[in-house]
Amino acid sequence: MTDKLNIGIILGSTRDGRVSPQVGDWVKELANQRGDANYEIVDLLDYQLPFLGTTDGNEPGITEWRDKISELDGFVFIVQEYNHSFSGVLKNAIDHLREEWHDKSAGIVSYGSTGGARAAEHLRGVLAELKIADVRVHATLSLFTDFENFTTFKPADLHLDNIHAMLDQVNEWSGALKPLRIKEEANV
Repeated sequence: MTDKLNIGIILGSTRDGRVSPQVGDWVKELANQRGDANYEIVDLLDYQLPFLGTTDGNEPGITEWRDKISELDGFVFIVQEYNHSFSGVLKNAIDHLREEWHDKSAGIVSYGSTGGARAAEHLRGVLAELKIADVRVHATLSLFTDFENFTTFKPADLHLDNIHAMLDQVNEWSGALKPLRIKEEANV
């Protein structure tokens, strides 16, 4: 396979004052230095998705969201912990689609008071149901040590190894799963 994979870095928050864009930009900068895939930020704020079940599902934002996820081979979810889980806006965005997620891989970069570990574990169960292979390596960022005044992202260098190992795994699995998607598309 000679084509580079397309990996979306999904920002899992739309809250005012969010720090996920800072984390996503950092991950993208590190990823782009590798040159092994095409990485892009996918910001949920850009899609303005309605709550699932409140519309007929044919709104422009939903169509754009479906198209974006369909064109990606894998994902890195930037996940913040809210009340021991991931955000409702991310769950809503995930639930709007089904087949578009299938047979792709995902890595997780989480943050929170406990590194966002509980949010990441909740997300893993949802991803498994959608046939997304989540990779083992997971970067956990602390609001206390990786953010100045809880708002300015200043990651410790110790996270670099985990980010690169996670990206290695996302790319390996995304590449391995791509033939399954091509086979499914051919059978449709």
